[in-house]
Amino acid sequence: MGLIKVNAQSKGDVELGLGLGLSLATVSTSNGESTSSRVTYNAVASGEYYFSDRWGVKAKLTYDNKGWKDGFIIDQDFNSFTTDFELSYITLPVMANWHFGSQRNWYLNFGPYVGFLTTAEDSELGMDLTEVFNTTDVGLAYGVGYKFRVADNIKLFAEVDGQSGFVSVFKKTEGETLRNSRASLNFGVLFDL
Repeated sequence: MGLIKVNAQSKGDVELGLGLGLSLATVSTSNGESTSSRVTYNAVASGEYYFSDRWGVKAKLTYDNKGWKDGFIIDQDFNSFTTDFELSYITLPVMANWHFGSQRNWYLNFGPYVGFLTTAEDSELGMDLTEVFNTTDVGLAYGVGYKFRVADNIKLFAEVDGQSGFVSVFKKTEGETLRNSRASLNFGVLFDL
């Protein structure tokens, strides 16, 4: 007779994680138009506290690369160039995390995030553009993932997650407001405490 080990956590358990991801970043307008996506990466550290075997609160500390491809920039001589806008943030999402499936291997999370701009530059001229961008990004974070146990206190995970910004990326806007948007595929490891 065999025993099946259930992956569900218990109330009061804590899980810490580390992960890396491949991201598609863009900006979009309020009417749904978006720019060309920029392929980039993110790195994340996470912690989750379980209220039950199905619900937890998950917080992340993420190094996020955002921005967009094929934008335009004008130099001091009024020459126009096609460029990629490369924005980097430290992002802090706090999300409700619902675990589902017979062994609670699947999870769905959602909640607010705040991001703090660390760098902003263009790829063509290499100009530091930090002064023209808002230093704070606020929005909704969401994702779905799957995790599986590989040792007593260690699990691996795969996750698709996204962020949709609520505020303009620029300090001053004329016309449509541009908001950050990012989708990523992340892989990593989780440790039970």
